[in-house]
Amino acid sequence: MEQNVNTTQNNEKPQGFFQSNTAKIIMVGLLVFILLIPLQFVKSLIFERAQRQKEVIQEINEKWGGDVYFYGPIIKVPYTVYEKTKIVDEKTRKVTYEITPYTEYAYFFPDELKANIDVNVDADSKKRGIYKSAVYTSDLDFKGSYCLPDFSTQKTSEKVEEADIHWDQTRLTIKTTNIKGIQGSANITIGGKKLSFEPIAQTTKRERKSVMETAPVNIKELLANNSAPFSLNIKYQGSESLSIVPIGKQTEATMTSNWHSPSFKGNFLPKTTGTQGQSFPAHWSISYLNRPFAQRYFNGLPDLSDYTFETGFITPVDEYQQSERTAKYGFLVIGLTFLVFFLIQTISKISIHIFQYGMIGLALIMFYTLLISITEHSSFMLGYFVAGAAVVVMIGLYSVSILKGIKFPLFIAISLSTLYSFIYVIIQLEDYALLVGSIGLFVILGAVMFVSRKIDWNNSSLPTAKA
Repeated sequence: MEQNVNTTQNNEKPQGFFQSNTAKIIMVGLLVFILLIPLQFVKSLIFERAQRQKEVIQEINEKWGGDVYFYGPIIKVPYTVYEKTKIVDEKTRKVTYEITPYTEYAYFFPDELKANIDVNVDADSKKRGIYKSAVYTSDLDFKGSYCLPDFSTQKTSEKVEEADIHWDQTRLTIKTTNIKGIQGSANITIGGKKLSFEPIAQTTKRERKSVMETAPVNIKELLANNSAPFSLNIKYQGSESLSIVPIGKQTEATMTSNWHSPSFKGNFLPKTTGTQGQSFPAHWSISYLNRPFAQRYFNGLPDLSDYTFETGFITPVDEYQQSERTAKYGFLVIGLTFLVFFLIQTISKISIHIFQYGMIGLALIMFYTLLISITEHSSFMLGYFVAGAAVVVMIGLYSVSILKGIKFPLFIAISLSTLYSFIYVIIQLEDYALLVGSIGLFVILGAVMFVSRKIDWNNSSLPTAKA
């Protein structure tokens, strides 16, 4: 009996290193890292297509109309300032003064400013090829009141005399972007008089904001009772965003739009917002005490672009952004899929060649190219479903020929479907993506530990029960 046992032991050949589980794990791990190279090319393709989309959208927006920035209306009053130059006679040492007059401008903001803004976003009509831009048409209706400009607060060494104020040369002015997007005329009615704005030639090409002014008017006559109401209506074709400087001593603004996901930015957030179906109303109430700038300026108009309330009209997460986020999980998908195959190989004693692992890995990478190409012509959800189903079916059928049965391939197909569904849920989440992802990975790790707890890694088989 002892001789038979010894004979059996002598007939068993010890496994070489390359046939051991350790070698197989190393080879599969190296293959995972090698497959990261084509996965990186896929990420580059997504980035390239996304950049192309941005370029096309920018071109569409430039032709239709860019973002809108509105700063006004402002009363601009010229006044004369006298510069005194000291002149000393070198011979007699007599001192005389030369008086040189020159013109300065004072700028006065309205006491009250109410804005009623309606924005209609069209996300489908402006297309070029497969790309489209969310452009809008806006109707800005401003109402408010002005009081008679007060020069007593002018901070100079000498008080401005009434005779030096040129009331009859007063203009109303606004600063804005996207003047090519203005539809029709821009008119203001103040004190019962209607005035039209005209663009002023730019003094420098670097200045992005354009200036529009009315013809000269005697503002003192229009404000005969020391105050007068005004109304201004202007229509824009624009894109991406609309921002307004709250220059009223008390500014009230209400915006309505059909856009489903506005982005409120700028220095002031709306006091109230709401969603009504596919539209939203928003309301701002801003006092002059809430802003770090005054109601009047002398010798120049300040740049107040940092103190606006702004609404963005852009797609929060487009198809390329979602595809890019999906591709970031490529390493996880490949690693977990290979792990499932390796555990099945270890438990069932079925040999899977490294070439077959490579084919499975390339099929997993094909998911991302299918996803990009399909979502460019349809929705992300449909593209994700079609690409995922195609890859699951392909790997499932391939597994039937490798694993010589239906039980393990069915398990692999269910595992892949669950993994793709899990990743899709993470992609759609924003606030809870990290939480759900961490919990999901913890559950997956626990499942792998549970399945592999009884595997005899030395003999590549499950331990047999003792008699």
